[in-house]
Amino acid sequence: MTCVPVFTYHHVNPNKGDMITVTPEGFGAQMRYLKEAGFTTLGMNELQDYAEGKSEVREKSVMITFDDGYLDNFVYAYPHLRANGIKATVFAVTGWMDAASNQSEEKKLSGLDELKKRPPTHNYCKSLIAEGLFHRAVMNWDMAVEMHGTGLVEFHSHTATHALCDAITKDDLARELELSKETVELNIGRPCSALCWPKGRFNALAVETAKEAGYRGVFTTVHGVVKKGSGPFAIKRIDVKEGLSWFKSRLKIYTNPLMAEIYSKMKGL
Repeated sequence: MTCVPVFTYHHVNPNKGDMITVTPEGFGAQMRYLKEAGFTTLGMNELQDYAEGKSEVREKSVMITFDDGYLDNFVYAYPHLRANGIKATVFAVTGWMDAASNQSEEKKLSGLDELKKRPPTHNYCKSLIAEGLFHRAVMNWDMAVEMHGTGLVEFHSHTATHALCDAITKDDLARELELSKETVELNIGRPCSALCWPKGRFNALAVETAKEAGYRGVFTTVHGVVKKGSGPFAIKRIDVKEGLSWFKSRLKIYTNPLMAEIYSKMKGL
C-alpha cells in the first residue's frame, strides 16, 4: 500500500533563510523534479477519497499545499505550478483575502509593485496584516480566480480570521468555519470541502464543529503521511525546507510505506 506525503508551504519569495520561506529558485527546482520524475500531484477530492479508503492512488503520489494565501504565492509560486502542471491547494484566510480585494485597483497594483521590489519577510507580513495593509501581504480573490481557472489550484478554508480554533467558543468557531466555507464557494464557484487549522491548533470540539459545518476533511500540522483509510479529519503533513536534495530525500522516504514508518520511529513521531 502506498502512502502520500502532503507538503506544506507558506511563503515563496527571495528572502532566503527567512522563516517558513522557500526561494523561487528552490521552489521551481522542486516542482520541476516532481514533473520530470513522474510524480502525480493530487487534488482535494483524490486525497480525501484515499484517506477515506474509497479509492487507490498511483505510486509516487503527493499533495502540495500552501497556508494563508500570501501574495508571494501568486507572484512567485504560481508561475512554477503552471509551468510544470502541478496541482496545489491554497488554504485561504478568507477575511484577509476579502480585505485585500476591497481595495482600489491602484492600491492592489501598488501592493504587487512593492512586493516585487522588496518582498516582505514573514514577520513583516504579520505587521502589514496587523496594520490593515492586507493588499501588500495576501492575494485577492481576482488572483485566486485566475489560479483556479487553470484547473491546477484549489482554494479551501484556513478560517475567516486565522482564529485559534481550540481557544474560542463553539458558536464563534462555527461562525468562523461556516463563513470561510461560504466565502470560498462564493468567490471560487466550487465546493469548499477542506479546512486547515491555523497554527495547527484544534481539539475534539473543533473537529466536531468542522464536521457540523459540512467539511469533508481537516488538515493538521502533525508530521506524517496519509495512508489509505487513515481518515480525513486529522490529515498529517510535512513542512518543506529549502533545497532540492532535501526534497528528493523526503519524497523517497515518504512515498515508501516501510521507509516512512522506520523514519517516523527514528524521529520519535
